[in-house]
Amino acid sequence: MNILHLINKISSMRSYQGVLLLAAALAVFAFYYLGSGKENFSSTTRRIKESRAAQSTSAELDISSEFKMGEGKSKNLESREVMDYHLLMMFTKIDKSPGLRSKFQVALSSLVKYGKFESNEILSLHFVSDEPSKDIGKTVLRDLLQGARFKYKVIFHDVNVLTEKLFPIVEAMQKHFSAGSGAYYSDSIFFLSVALHRIMPKEITRIIQLDLDLKFKTNIRELFEEFDNFLHNSVIGIAQEMQPVYRHTFWQYRRENPKTKVGDPPPNGMPGFNSGVMLLHLEAMRLSSLYNQLLEPESVRQLTDKYHFNGHLGDQDFFTMIGMEHPELFYVLDCGWNRQLCTWWKDHGYSDIFEEYYSCDSHIKIIHGNCNTLIPED
Repeated sequence: MNILHLINKISSMRSYQGVLLLAAALAVFAFYYLGSGKENFSSTTRRIKESRAAQSTSAELDISSEFKMGEGKSKNLESREVMDYHLLMMFTKIDKSPGLRSKFQVALSSLVKYGKFESNEILSLHFVSDEPSKDIGKTVLRDLLQGARFKYKVIFHDVNVLTEKLFPIVEAMQKHFSAGSGAYYSDSIFFLSVALHRIMPKEITRIIQLDLDLKFKTNIRELFEEFDNFLHNSVIGIAQEMQPVYRHTFWQYRRENPKTKVGDPPPNGMPGFNSGVMLLHLEAMRLSSLYNQLLEPESVRQLTDKYHFNGHLGDQDFFTMIGMEHPELFYVLDCGWNRQLCTWWKDHGYSDIFEEYYSCDSHIKIIHGNCNTLIPED
């Protein structure tokens, strides 16, 4: 019996029951033929288990795109450990915004252009979507992924299902970090990254969450390697904010604490974070008692009172605030991984110090066209 043959059979079947039966057969084969007398399932079986677990939070798993074979297919794939890399994007209201669709095409086409993985590696693309956007996404993705030089699978998650799960966790923080005047139910999705470790299957231990308004200039696989640089207490990898937005937000705290570094520019200051590119170590987030304590309503209240914090940028604001108090929870990405282009604050009172925040001398790997800034053509 050939494992790759079984995988191909899984890809061609539309019935969920058929997938389960084949997964069970594959597990039995791995146990008896590849095992060593212990409970030893093959890596392929573990990957199928992870795919099944992911379905519990997704509206639909697009099986037709699973195990898409790129260049350099290995003849000995079944003998090598299969590695899953997980990437998540918000993909809602695309049907109502041609601009969002255009940004999505730029992001995915550049990801495909530079993306390259080993023959035993699979990129799992997770999209949080509503029904109209999902229909558009399937069509767009079918075209964009045709030239991919790597294996991938596509998973759509229903935004309403995730919002229902998120709301009880993040309700208390929404009034402090939302644009609206209260904790609106629909605002919960803007805090997805904050509690993703409680929603995604435990088999998924690491995931990268990205904004749509990005353009890749290098292989996305290199970004996953940044997880290996996390320190002992790190749970999230994130780049610093490249505008003085948090110098402005923390104005009252700064006035009361004139020697603070809160809101100051790099390299010695604490300018806050930008959530356009985030490395979420879900396993570390689950295990961190400190991080999970900070999600509690009382902890949120105490910190917002201490820092006089009232923001409107969702998860970015939350991470920035707790980062001022507990910087050890964060691995700071180099600015080249999130080169933000927005210059709004330069023209709104901070032109004299703007470049201290905006400067980035690193090699640019991801361009971020935040605040609708046009991303230059190649």
